[in-house]
Amino acid sequence: MKFIGLDIGGTKILAAIANPEGKIIKQLYRETPISLTDGLKVLDDIINELSCGERISGIGIAIGGPLDHEKGIVSPLHQPEWRNVPLKQIMEDRWHCPVYIDVDTNVAALGEYRLTNEKFKRFLYLTISTGMGGGFILNGKIYRGSNGIHPEPGHISINYRCLKLDNLKCECGVTDCLEALISGNGIKRIYGKSPENLSEYEWEEVAYNLGQGLRNMVVLYAPDIISLGGGISYYRGERLLLPAQKYMLEHIKLVKPPILRISPFGYETALLGAINIAINGL
Repeated sequence: MKFIGLDIGGTKILAAIANPEGKIIKQLYRETPISLTDGLKVLDDIINELSCGERISGIGIAIGGPLDHEKGIVSPLHQPEWRNVPLKQIMEDRWHCPVYIDVDTNVAALGEYRLTNEKFKRFLYLTISTGMGGGFILNGKIYRGSNGIHPEPGHISINYRCLKLDNLKCECGVTDCLEALISGNGIKRIYGKSPENLSEYEWEEVAYNLGQGLRNMVVLYAPDIISLGGGISYYRGERLLLPAQKYMLEHIKLVKPPILRISPFGYETALLGAINIAINGL
């Protein structure tokens, strides 16, 4: 039995095939095509290459929201040509196996929760990458809002710092989202350069805004632990986490602060989660 995990991001696709114990046999990386037609062909080519003609027993997919996780219909915000795509049905018809799809941050949160075996009752995973989002695990299950909707912590409003207000705009269309201030796309839009070229002062501004966002999430979710993943978190690491934690703690008075860490699984958290749900379901 072989299982496929797919982490479909706005700029890259990570994919792997694993055995029933979740051990990765082979892994691939591809750039995410802009068009839906090209994207579906890349997914088909990836699975063909990974499976080498063997039968696939299950597929797990992590992808940006919004989406309907039960019907598997996806409309990832950072892939504007992917709208109302019945990806679950397309993949099940093509590969004749169960397909599980959820928002990438839910998949990453569930995967990290299951794989670390730490059993925190309230586990919050946040990713800061091309965009910014999160997944909340409550008593071992993904927390969902009314009608199964995915909560969007990246789109809360905060008491922010931003010297270049003219460039502040979120891809959801609102001007004051946390994602617009600290994500990769947000950083490029505000500062006019990639994250690796930010000055220390600019990074301090990003850390302050992250700290304010963490503060809001702590008082609302009261999590036991917050784990940070995504390219921005891994690139900056403790130099982002520690000042953000300082700002968070300065503004928390009534709720016990959580453990705050960088995800132990690096860039592969969502991919490992996708493999896990391919094997174990959601």
